[in-house]
Amino acid sequence: MASARTTGTTVRPTGARSHHPQPGAARPARARDWAEIQERMLVPLYEAVYDRLEVGPASSVLGLGCRSGLALLLAAGRGAQVAGQEPREELRELARDRRLRVCAGPQPSAAVPRSAHSLVTVFEQLPGAADPCSVVAEAARLTLPGGYVVLAAWGPPERCESAPVLDVARRMAGRTGARDPFELSVPGALEDLLPPAGLRPAGSGRVSCPFAYPDLDSAVRGLLSTGLFEPAEEFSGASLVAKELEEALQPYLRADGSVRMENVFRYLVAERPR
Repeated sequence: MASARTTGTTVRPTGARSHHPQPGAARPARARDWAEIQERMLVPLYEAVYDRLEVGPASSVLGLGCRSGLALLLAAGRGAQVAGQEPREELRELARDRRLRVCAGPQPSAAVPRSAHSLVTVFEQLPGAADPCSVVAEAARLTLPGGYVVLAAWGPPERCESAPVLDVARRMAGRTGARDPFELSVPGALEDLLPPAGLRPAGSGRVSCPFAYPDLDSAVRGLLSTGLFEPAEEFSGASLVAKELEEALQPYLRADGSVRMENVFRYLVAERPR
């Protein structure tokens, strides 16, 4: 894959429109909601990782599950060479609109590709991944010897005000097999993914990432764009899931109609031995 340089009072607002899209057909709109509403919530995480690893002109950064590519844009702004993988076409198109080089998925060769990178990030993919081990193995395969892989996950649920809101996804998914987004938040869970991939731990950190929205509708749209609620929508229906989300967000509504939830994310730095 080629890489490229690219340069107090709880109230319910009146008159707010409800966003009750249907799954599948709504994916382009969901992708835009991710890019325009939700993606910026993780900027503190991206910046903390890039600061720690001194990402700059000597860096080649690959984003696995890069979605619409904001993390890659930030790395490119530091002078890094950047590229991405994103399985969803509608998100790839948004990343390409940002002049990022993004492909659909893994390369077929089992060998280390010539386009291996000094840093491979997995910022958003793990919390909803059906097989986190395979994601980490692919990240390791695409990392140069002596390079780094960064894995990210939600912090402890007791430190994340979004936890009870995300629980709507679990409660309404029935028996569809929806994954708990906090599954990898327990101590040692991320570290356990490293040995099978031939990686070794090289540090970790926690970053505050508040989820702040101008209104309730934006909060619902932003959270739905994460993809974590798709099994619930398939099982219970999109309209009902959106309604339950609105209810779950009530404790975080402010007097001006905005919504804010304090959250912590954790990242793990792993090194691929030479």
